[in-house]
Amino acid sequence: MKFMLLYKLHAEKRQDALKAFAQMTPDNDKEDMGDQIKLIGRWHDVAHSKGVAIFESDNTEAIYNWAVNWNSVLDLEISPVLDDAETRAFGKKKFG
Repeated sequence: MKFMLLYKLHAEKRQDALKAFAQMTPDNDKEDMGDQIKLIGRWHDVAHSKGVAIFESDNTEAIYNWAVNWNSVLDLEISPVLDDAETRAFGKKKFG
């Protein structure tokens, strides 16, 4: 399944979070996510301390493990999402 993660850094943790993230290598990032999560893309609005990630996983526990790694410095929301083709197929199936 695909998921959308929206995050907002805690105001008092903005610099700490950016410093920690800036030091991460791609390998560190993959280790942080674990092998049950495939990151599709992630975008950061640095000026407003928020961002979005799209990822795939079939393992709820893996998603929670990743989220808990960061919950001391940010609030996040995770929602299942569909791409355009999946949404069209859903709409056709639902409404004919």
